Amino acid sequence: MAGSVLDDSLAFGALRACEEAAVAACRLVGRGDEKAADQAAVDAMRAGLNRIPMKGRIVIGEGERDEAPMLYIGEEVGTGEGPEIDIALDPLEGTTLTAKAMANALAVLALAPRGGLLYAPDTYMDKLAIGPGYPAGVVDLDASPADNVKALAKAKGKDVSDMTVCVLDRPRHEEIISGLRGAGARIHLITDGDVAGIIATTNPKTGIDMYVGQGGAPEGVLAAAALRCVGGQMQGRLFFRNDDERGRAAKTGIEDLDRKYDLRDMASKDTIFIATGVTNGGMLDGVSTGAGGVRTHSMVMDSASGAVRRVRTRMPVKA
Repeated sequence: MAGSVLDDSLAFGALRACEEAAVAACRLVGRGDEKAADQAAVDAMRAGLNRIPMKGRIVIGEGERDEAPMLYIGEEVGTGEGPEIDIALDPLEGTTLTAKAMANALAVLALAPRGGLLYAPDTYMDKLAIGPGYPAGVVDLDASPADNVKALAKAKGKDVSDMTVCVLDRPRHEEIISGLRGAGARIHLITDGDVAGIIATTNPKTGIDMYVGQGGAPEGVLAAAALRCVGGQMQGRLFFRNDDERGRAAKTGIEDLDRKYDLRDMASKDTIFIATGVTNGGMLDGVSTGAGGVRTHSMVMDSASGAVRRVRTRMPVKA
């Protein structure tokens, strides 16, 4: 990353912050307390970010309306010296997964030079994502899910019956699921964690060909940052349930409430994306504790170099 604002020391500091958030959340796995697990991850990630020599600003975070004690949008982190960095984060992506000791809970964050990440409001977003290697526009958010899976199957040289689409298991997605199954596709339902679901489209080993559905806009930006690093296509459009949510979008500077965002709109500059497993999952192993200390498993992706690193760390158990 020579010559980039996103240098190796910044990436290492962010990795440590992600690892520490995962370790803090892991202590509450299976204990049924989503809020406590989330708060533990937030506190640990904040402490880690504040050790990094940067002028950091949270553009995707938590606690947008009450600002404290979560890592809220607009909060400044870092030592106050160094490069100006925008940060998108979710200290615990999968609070329910953690509380119930289910798979695929993660601590995630993305870094970009100032202005490099969409300042998305805390609303819903309609999302569509596929992996790398296909012509631009092969799928489109304005097309039906059934038409999109047929178009992608044709581009892949596969039968639609061999296609698998990842969808959040929510009542609001009944029509999407029905349309996809009517087209002949398989559905991979997930209970939470659509950042991991979107990233899964980039890894052939997962068997996931496409992601579609409505989830949090902040998570959409995080997923876009990851896809910028490894390739793929993604589109999103904000979805508002009421005037309060439209007002929140206006406060972030969004003027066109119906705009269709593509990958480069959501992550417009080089990014570093980091995820650390909290519980075991298809992408990363969860935190484990034993006589040898605490072990974590992380993924560090860098859009400037295209590098994807898998990092296993062992650290002593803190008293």
